[in-house]
Amino acid sequence: MYWRSWWIDCIFFTPKNVNSQQTKNNELKNYALSSGYYDAYYGSAQKVRTLIKQDFDNAFTKCDVLVSPTAPTTAFKIGEKSEDPLAMYLNDIATIPVNMAGIGGMSLPCGLAEEDNLPVGFQIMAPAMKDDRMYLVGGALEAALLSKWGKPILDFAPILAGSK
Repeated sequence: MYWRSWWIDCIFFTPKNVNSQQTKNNELKNYALSSGYYDAYYGSAQKVRTLIKQDFDNAFTKCDVLVSPTAPTTAFKIGEKSEDPLAMYLNDIATIPVNMAGIGGMSLPCGLAEEDNLPVGFQIMAPAMKDDRMYLVGGALEAALLSKWGKPILDFAPILAGSK
């Protein structure tokens, strides 16, 4: 299993794509997997991943798709949290279970937050290999919002400084 992890890192984390946080994560992962910690950490993580997948599988026996906010907050200002990796990680907390369970997920803007007028994300999740369900729900949501507002929601969002 270690070689797969290394191979994937070589493809996706080439020097032009690597930042310092990715480098730290890769070094820590490689150390943990090569230093006798495989069973203690990787094996335990795989067990947790299996439990998360089972929870989603159970939920999908009762419904076609699941929905949730994409993030607990709206977007940060550019560079605002670059020195706080924990805050950046926590902002992705609603999307991580989708990746761990190996199911499909998509995010659509569904409105603007009152406090900063930035887009709010609406996440749609579907079972693995059932992406058509996400597209049907996402298309219906976009059509309803377009009908309500008369134009795409992002046309209402503020223009970012430095953008064209």
